[in-house]
Amino acid sequence: MPHVPTRRTVLLATGATALAAGCGGDDGSDDGASAGPELAKTSDIPVSGGKVFKAEKVVVTQPAEGEFKAFSSTCTHQGCTVAEVADGTINCPCHGSRFRIEDGSVAHPPATKPLPEKQITVDGNSIHLA
Repeated sequence: MPHVPTRRTVLLATGATALAAGCGGDDGSDDGASAGPELAKTSDIPVSGGKVFKAEKVVVTQPAEGEFKAFSSTCTHQGCTVAEVADGTINCPCHGSRFRIEDGSVAHPPATKPLPEKQITVDGNSIHLA
């Protein structure tokens, strides 16, 4: 009579295989964080300002010298794309919502939720989406 594995045996074997596959060898890379293609040069982002990258759906700001932040460029009010960064805020042209460049929080309604933060890496003078 052939051996038929139990559901528990199959689940354990599948989990062990997935775990082993996730534990690859050392390929010489650093900590595993991979940067995407270059989004901008740090010099492209003005201090106390920012720039909207429509194709990437992200806005990058520099609230203080050398401090870079990134947020979704989709307004949390009704989904319009923010248009500009001016006077310390990220501005949506549709209904006038404004968001703070420091943390994406609402500076002026009608939006009630902050812009979601996006991950970026700064390597020398290059800014990359993480």
